[in-house]
Amino acid sequence: MDQRRLILFLVFSFALVMLWDGWIKQNQPAPVAQQSPGTTAAANGAVPTPSASFAPGQVVVPSDPAPSAAATVTVETDLLRAEVSAQGGDVVRLEFKGHKQKEDHSKPFLLFDNGSAHTYLAQSGLIGGGLPTHKTVFTLPEGNFVLKAGEDRVVLRLEAPEQNGVRVTKVMTFARGSYLIDVAYEISNGGSEALSAHAYFQLTRDSNPAEKPEGFGGVQTFIGPAFYTEAGKFQKVQFGDIDDGDAKFVKTASDGWVAMVQHYFVSAWLPEQGEREYFARSVGNGLYSAGAIIPVSQIAPGAAAKVESRLYAGPQEQDKLEAIAPGLDLVVDYGWLTVIAAPLFWVLAWLYKLTGNWGWAIILVTVMLKAVFFPLSAASYKSMAKMRVLGPRLQRMKELYGNDKAKMQQEMMNLYRTEKINPLGGCLPILVQIPVFIALYWVLLGSVEMRQAPWLGWIQDLSAKDPYFILPVIMGVSMLVQMKLNPTPPDPIQAKVMMAMPIVFTFMFLWFPSGLVLYWVVNNILSIAQQWQITRMIESAKPGSKTA
Repeated sequence: MDQRRLILFLVFSFALVMLWDGWIKQNQPAPVAQQSPGTTAAANGAVPTPSASFAPGQVVVPSDPAPSAAATVTVETDLLRAEVSAQGGDVVRLEFKGHKQKEDHSKPFLLFDNGSAHTYLAQSGLIGGGLPTHKTVFTLPEGNFVLKAGEDRVVLRLEAPEQNGVRVTKVMTFARGSYLIDVAYEISNGGSEALSAHAYFQLTRDSNPAEKPEGFGGVQTFIGPAFYTEAGKFQKVQFGDIDDGDAKFVKTASDGWVAMVQHYFVSAWLPEQGEREYFARSVGNGLYSAGAIIPVSQIAPGAAAKVESRLYAGPQEQDKLEAIAPGLDLVVDYGWLTVIAAPLFWVLAWLYKLTGNWGWAIILVTVMLKAVFFPLSAASYKSMAKMRVLGPRLQRMKELYGNDKAKMQQEMMNLYRTEKINPLGGCLPILVQIPVFIALYWVLLGSVEMRQAPWLGWIQDLSAKDPYFILPVIMGVSMLVQMKLNPTPPDPIQAKVMMAMPIVFTFMFLWFPSGLVLYWVVNNILSIAQQWQITRMIESAKPGSKTA
């Protein structure tokens, strides 16, 4: 009896420690980038150069100063609104129409930002004598560009100043229903000498979170560069490792992509297949750049060439990311419980298609999990019900052998063998539930599909805490009812500790995502119904009962 209670207590304590440790790691404030007035200049400086092994020979990089301000042009599609700067043709601001800010739902979520809240830019350029970089001022077309009814795409063309007879046009294509932006450089060599060049595509940002963590227990997930290649697979890089020179990722490859990851959203450069060199570096003023350098085939005099890459900048929608590029869906990181979390999300998404509501999908998946583990739960509750029936006899043993622990333990084990009871039988279902519980925790925290997804009534965001703490209180009450249905521990101190657990869990759950608390409430209610029925059957069958 004491062993079973001890294991139950250890299991619950392990769950609390795991979740608390996750909170501590995730809620540590990211190093705040102390941005000075030179931040924009730092973001626009430092043109990357390929390594000597990747580009033999000297690569000429211009050192023209960046202007303090540049004109912009606005491009608007059905999904997004982008501002493109004349300086380098950088995407300096990007809003999503279908996703709102956490603090103010009347405003669209802002991914790229040129300093209003933080700094985050998508940049690109060419490396070679006289070729335009992300510091070069392009000529913008007049007016703004809006995707009209019946149109599938909007094309933006920016002209670079002609240098030594070389003309360069940066072409950006925005498509309907897509967060992908096609970026291409059309290079025409009107000079007298062959032209050798490289193209680079980079993402530059500070280390600040896009949204403030929500109070105590607010979520601060990974922010930083990530790389994917067939050789190295998915590799995340901490900003601190870049500062220390300890960033580890595959530097050269013929495939893959580079991304900048944050909670719920991601931007990624997706070059076409071919040799490329990846890099991650600090560019000063608390800013970091990560990107890829791609060689351009030598362009003979009078010839032309084109180099291009796709830019994905949007939500981490798992069903779409995998189709865009191999491994891109891995930016939705569930950690070491991915083997449970990934299929769990797939089932949730399937149920969402049936119900049209993520809250009801969570309830249905809870019912399904309860059905899957029904045999284990039934065995557990039968064991606990039999233990409850044996309560008076165990209490009598305590009175007889209370001063002889060894004798009492021997008599208890004999009683268990006689009654064919496994005192540890009630632990297995809880052991099974803990990884499922933690996996669902990360699914709710990491899935953009849950962000600002309503259930009903007061629950308008399943990824956020219950604003009125109604679900956590219900969860605590249901847990207390479960404790009452369990056999009372013979040790008074142990009994008090077990009865305090609903209070502890209620406090912890106050700041958990409401979707997770909803799962636990439904699970508890189903468990209570099952446990009450089994306990009633066992107790009615004991000798001396009215139905015996």
